[in-house]
Amino acid sequence: MRVALLILLILGCLFLIQASARVGISRLFARYALATNSIEVADEAVRLAPSDPDAHRARATVLNRLQKPDETAKSLEQATALRYRDDYLWIELGNTREELGDTEGALAALDQAVRWAPYYAHTHWQRGNLLLRMGRANDAFTDLHSAAIANPRYAPNLIDLAWGISRNDLKTTEALLDIKSDNDRLALIRYLAKKGKGREVLDQIRLLTTPLSTDNKNELVRLLFESKAFNESSELLHGTHAREPSLVNPGFEDPLLLNESGFDWIIAPQQKNRLAIDVSEKLSGAKSLQINLDGSWTPGTSLLSQTFVVDPNTSYRLSFAVKTKDLVTGGPPLIVVNDASNNQLLGQSENFPTPATAWTKLSFDFTTLPTSQAAVIRLQRNNCDSSPCPIFGTLWLDEFHIKQTEAASQR
Repeated sequence: MRVALLILLILGCLFLIQASARVGISRLFARYALATNSIEVADEAVRLAPSDPDAHRARATVLNRLQKPDETAKSLEQATALRYRDDYLWIELGNTREELGDTEGALAALDQAVRWAPYYAHTHWQRGNLLLRMGRANDAFTDLHSAAIANPRYAPNLIDLAWGISRNDLKTTEALLDIKSDNDRLALIRYLAKKGKGREVLDQIRLLTTPLSTDNKNELVRLLFESKAFNESSELLHGTHAREPSLVNPGFEDPLLLNESGFDWIIAPQQKNRLAIDVSEKLSGAKSLQINLDGSWTPGTSLLSQTFVVDPNTSYRLSFAVKTKDLVTGGPPLIVVNDASNNQLLGQSENFPTPATAWTKLSFDFTTLPTSQAAVIRLQRNNCDSSPCPIFGTLWLDEFHIKQTEAASQR
């Protein structure tokens, strides 16, 4: 009896060794098939281990690469039968069936994916997108919303889908998103800000049940500014619509912040070491801006700039004070004003005096475009007759002032 049992154990071990060897060799074949896109090698992998779902999956992958969706679907069906709890296999099968035009079969496969992974975002997201393509928007957004709850990284895509399906209609978008919390609404507000929908952003902010945090407010101001919704960006920043144009820190009395965007002074990063607040030289107040030039400053590029809100089709006068010392160059500096949206030149000052002068007040008039929301003051250089064109010396700026002269329509 013991001998018979021992023989059976030995035979069982031999069988398991053989089976393991076959599976091991099959997986080697499967990897080679994937590397070479060889269907013959993939077939051999399946022949060696017909009960291994990985072999069928590898064969399906090769067939998919060879653009044979019918056979791909059959291999995936065999793989899902062998490993029916694998949600990714069901998703692959669903995608393949949809490619074949079998949307109901695809939905059945994705139902299984959701069944075996009900708390994961990707299964709901895949099924939701299929339902959307099938024209079942309400069911689709139920799944898509579940995906965004499970993984917030899906939220921007969810909003983008709702915005597209609604054809940019905000009320329909809100209904599809089923907004129930401030967090949901804030995600929509961020999306609208990136789209430059400034008025809609302000309207949505009023619907929040709690005030915006400082960080969220600053983020939205930045997003609106970057999407060129300048009026609303300024209104959100200051809490009111600007009736008259104004400049931030026009006399350089406050610390100079190295901002990258916004309504404050912007300094070109490569030039920041050349600018400093000077308390000894000023036309008025206690300070001015000193700029030291050591040769390199590409003509036509901005060294200092500030964006400010304007009314469309309106005339303004910009004035400022400048002082120079040992300023030597073939391309003297000047102040220009451009439209903030399309960079069209609206006006410019005369060239800064060289080589040296006491404080001098300069001014010039400009008229905004019918579409203007904001304009940009820039300190830049004229082009030179020769290259290279160095610039040396020191200059100071102070007392920038902007005022409306008259509406263009009244001229």
